[in-house]
Amino acid sequence: MNMRKIYQKIAKGNGVSVKEVRREMQAAIREAYTAPQNDNPITKAYQNRVPRQGEIPTPEELIRYLSGQAGRKNG
Repeated sequence: MNMRKIYQKIAKGNGVSVKEVRREMQAAIREAYTAPQNDNPITKAYQNRVPRQGEIPTPEELIRYLSGQAGRKNG
C-alpha cells in the first residue's frame, strides 16, 4: 500500500483530511524525538535506528521503517 492510500484510509476512518492526518503524525513524531523524558541513551539508540534525512523522521520515513520497507521509496 502506498503512502497516499495509507493517509486516505486513516483520514476516512477518523473523519479528517489527509493533510490533518499527516500534520498530526508529524507533531507526534516531533514530540517523541524532542520530549525531555525521551532524552536518555536507550531511547536515543532506538530513535537512531530509524533512517531519516533530518534530525526528526517524517511520517513516511517512520512508516517505511516500521513496516520493514526502509530501503524502498514509494509514493
